[in-house]
Amino acid sequence: MSLTAIIFLIILGIILFYVEFLIIPGFTVAGIAGAISIVVGVYFGYKQYGTPAGHYILGITAVIAILSVFIMLRSGTWSKMALKAKIEGKSSSSLDSEINVGDMGETITRLNPYGKVIIKEKFYEAKSVDSYIDPKTKIEVKKIDGSHLIVKPLN
Repeated sequence: MSLTAIIFLIILGIILFYVEFLIIPGFTVAGIAGAISIVVGVYFGYKQYGTPAGHYILGITAVIAILSVFIMLRSGTWSKMALKAKIEGKSSSSLDSEINVGDMGETITRLNPYGKVIIKEKFYEAKSVDSYIDPKTKIEVKKIDGSHLIVKPLN
């Protein structure tokens, strides 16, 4: 394998790592292919040109990888890709102000034991007290548990 092919494999591996980190984050094909490409390039550097040249290729590869990360961090590439939008609003983790124990409603989906109910023309996540409850069944709120309602059928 020629020196040009070895350099190409190493540069391709570094580019694939950046594709992995910047465009498609996670443990995907690009990261694996990048790692394989770099390892194969360094391996063939050792195989074709011997141990001293292999050490040089390995060292240069490490320096280029570290230097390119440093340049990306200094140039603000990460900040250009970062989400800067702020989400403002309130969490509705407590239903105490909207629903009271004893309120009546109707199931929308089957409570198995969780499902959707409608109370005061609003949809809520609810849990059945002890059994499954079929859709379109009249229910009563027995307890409020954070963002879930504990309900019981009226029958």
